[in-house]
Amino acid sequence: MAMAEKFDSLEEHLEKFVENIRQLGIIVSDFQPSSQAGLNQKLNFMVTGLQDIDKCRQQLHDISVPLEVFEYIDQGRNPQLYTKECLERALAKNEQVKGKIDTMKKFKSLLIQELTKVFPEDMAKYKAIRGEDPSP
Repeated sequence: MAMAEKFDSLEEHLEKFVENIRQLGIIVSDFQPSSQAGLNQKLNFMVTGLQDIDKCRQQLHDISVPLEVFEYIDQGRNPQLYTKECLERALAKNEQVKGKIDTMKKFKSLLIQELTKVFPEDMAKYKAIRGEDPSP
């Protein structure tokens, strides 16, 4: 079974479970002795629903969810915002690192130019070892 199908199956079981809980809440909030059979049926549906969810859990045991996602959910925020914010942080960090790399390349170029002026013979040997063009 493909990973997407496993998630779809879990989502379907969770939706059924939530719907059963909603219906159970309605039955309990307006409980009449005559609704005992319906209550028992919904409780049995909840048990089988939990069993179905547990079967899905066993198929998805290798999936890990960052704790921050649960914090988003606890705060009432959309968990997809976590992914969006992670990508934004990664892009910002990438730009920062790219800037540092560019700065270091410029520094290296300037350093080689200045060292070539002060130590022309040594820098020619260095460039020869590095396989670079020894001309300034």
